[in-house]
Amino acid sequence: MALGKELIMWKYEKKLQFPVDIKHKNVKMAKYIITQNGGSNGELGATLRYLNQRYTMPDDYGKAELTDIATEEMAHMEIISAMVYQLLDGATIEELEKEGLGSQYVEHKNAVFPQNASGQNFTANYFAVTGDYLADIAEDMAAEQKARATYESLMDLTDDEDILSPLSFLRQREIIHYERFKKLYEHYEKMKVK
Repeated sequence: MALGKELIMWKYEKKLQFPVDIKHKNVKMAKYIITQNGGSNGELGATLRYLNQRYTMPDDYGKAELTDIATEEMAHMEIISAMVYQLLDGATIEELEKEGLGSQYVEHKNAVFPQNASGQNFTANYFAVTGDYLADIAEDMAAEQKARATYESLMDLTDDEDILSPLSFLRQREIIHYERFKKLYEHYEKMKVK
């Protein structure tokens, strides 16, 4: 690197990958949607799973795929967090308590905190890293399908287009991630890389 030239590690555009503009407070939906931040099939678990699994991929192709998808999962956490924050904006203590979020208020007020819809905090037990790259990629395909199914369930719970649009976008990205992992799995099976 030439003296005076900056090595750029990230190019970060300060905008969401998909815009979130929720106009109506909805504490109940916030409680449900938070599961895609810190639940067992959520974006935080996916991010950490892929960032850790990439080290045991047998070639640069696999490492790049897991890094790319993990980075996008971080962007999805931003979308989910923005949704939850907007859905809780202006919520009173009484509204939070009515929806079972009283304990959320005690420790976090209306802030976003990684937990599932039942209020259980995120745990690293939600994701697998076995060191066997084929097993890990198979787990990743299953994880993307479970996240897709969760997004579909969330979409069934609302008719608010401001909520449905970002959920639909995120659901579609899970399908694309699944296809990328499937291609990676087939690549390794074909190569018989050990």
